[in-house]
Amino acid sequence: MKVLVVGGAGYVGSHACLALSGAGHKVTVYDDLSTGHIAAVQWGELVRGSLADEAALDAVFTRVRPDAVMHFAARSLVAESMADPYLYYDANVGGTLSLLAAMRRHGVARLVFSSTAAIFGEPVALPITEDHPRNPVNPYGRSKLMIEWILEDAARSYSLDAVALRYFNAAGADPQSRIGEMHEPESHLIPRLLRRAAGEALDVGIYGDRHATRDGTCVRDYVHVTDLASAHLLALDYTLRSPGFHAFNLGTGTGYTVKEVVDAVEQLIGRSLDLPVRDARPGDPASLVASNEQAREILGWRLRASELRSILADAWNWHRAPHRRGRIG
Repeated sequence: MKVLVVGGAGYVGSHACLALSGAGHKVTVYDDLSTGHIAAVQWGELVRGSLADEAALDAVFTRVRPDAVMHFAARSLVAESMADPYLYYDANVGGTLSLLAAMRRHGVARLVFSSTAAIFGEPVALPITEDHPRNPVNPYGRSKLMIEWILEDAARSYSLDAVALRYFNAAGADPQSRIGEMHEPESHLIPRLLRRAAGEALDVGIYGDRHATRDGTCVRDYVHVTDLASAHLLALDYTLRSPGFHAFNLGTGTGYTVKEVVDAVEQLIGRSLDLPVRDARPGDPASLVASNEQAREILGWRLRASELRSILADAWNWHRAPHRRGRIG
């Protein structure tokens, strides 16, 4: 198929482009490069444009005539969303509405949407299943949940066939170190640890050691970005045979504490990072672990790279690669 990948210059989006190209699909990336990187667009043509630009969207749909859209473009920093919620509702919700309107104008009715575990908020049961109560605690999570509601309505009223994939903690990098994770600012634990290990002057600490977990630090479910990319291919195929709106949680079902991740990084690099323990951050859930049963049973998703040591090894190779000196990702 011809697939328009919106936000394809970003972390997960670029890995999805790699997977799409490998499966024989024709990829076009639409990205404003506000957080993405030109160097990450290695599979398919880059069309630079904003979701707020209706004329640019119409132009790319007219020229490419895509069979389907994958939508990764979003602002995703929780703290920033708390400080400036209007920015998040405008970019994430407003941008998606603009994209959906363009899809409808041009007769494109298949969409795979990048959602998040942040729609659930504080867990009431673990592992988190698709029918877990959705009660996001920040504007970022609320914006993604609003989009899921919009997709449900669009499926019912406009015959849109859409799949939302709710990531837990995306991590790792392309095993060949062609693309990887690079955000500015970087808020994710694993790349912060590895960038610190590689010599960057990042202030990294452990936030809270009195949570109700096995060692007092937060538990998170880390899934390799290449496994996430494979789920997008399966979701694209699913839109061909299952009309309507569907949502799947993407995680491993296994959680690691912050201390366990730090220990694994220290074993990998062969030295201590000597991290300080700080006060817990308000609203930080003690444990977030996914149930991936539906993704496995319905999509046929299989985890192939998401063991923690594999995630860390691929990410460490990426962070040490020569092209990282140019700070691309």
